Amino acid sequence: MSRIGNKIIELPEKVSISEKDGHVVVEGPKGKLEWDLPATIELKQEDTTLTLTRPDDSRTSKAMHGTARSLVNNMVQGVSNGFTKDLEIQGVGFRAAVKGGALDLNLGFSHPVLHPIPEGVKVTVTDNTKIKVEGIDKQLVGQFAAEVRAYYPPEPYKGKGVRLVGEYVRRKAGKSVQK
Repeated sequence: MSRIGNKIIELPEKVSISEKDGHVVVEGPKGKLEWDLPATIELKQEDTTLTLTRPDDSRTSKAMHGTARSLVNNMVQGVSNGFTKDLEIQGVGFRAAVKGGALDLNLGFSHPVLHPIPEGVKVTVTDNTKIKVEGIDKQLVGQFAAEVRAYYPPEPYKGKGVRLVGEYVRRKAGKSVQK
C-alpha cells in the first residue's frame, strides 16, 4: 500500500488542472507545466482535491503510484509558489556572474566556466558568491544547481568550492608534523 500515492493533493486558489488521455496540464500564477501520467495511473479531481489511483497491485503500478503523485504535487507547488535553490561559493578569488544566457563561474581553473541557463530557470547572483536558482519545475531547478555544484564540489581540507546554503561539509585534519 503506497502511503504517498494515497495522499490527497489540495489545489490552491488560481491553480487549474486538466487531464486528457493521461496528459496532465497544470496552470497557475507562475506558469504552466505539462506531464504524461504513466498508463496504469488515473487522476481524479473533486472540487479542489486531486487523488491518484492505480487499478491493481502489480509491481509496476505500485512503483509508479507514489512517484506520479509526488510529480503532480510538485507541479502544483511549482505553478503556485515556485522552487528555489541557493548556492554559495567559498574560496579566494572564486566568483560568479550572469552573462547573457549563461552563468560565468571563476573557480580557480585556467579558464572561466560558462554554464548555459536553461529556459524556465532564473538565476541571480549577489555579492559575486551567492547564486539563487528559481523556477517552477523542481527537477529543472535541482538539476541546474547540481550541475553548477559539480564543477567544484566542496573539498574537505579547506572547504573551498560550490555548496548549497546550509550544506554541512565534513572537514578533515591536514598533515601533522611528526617529531
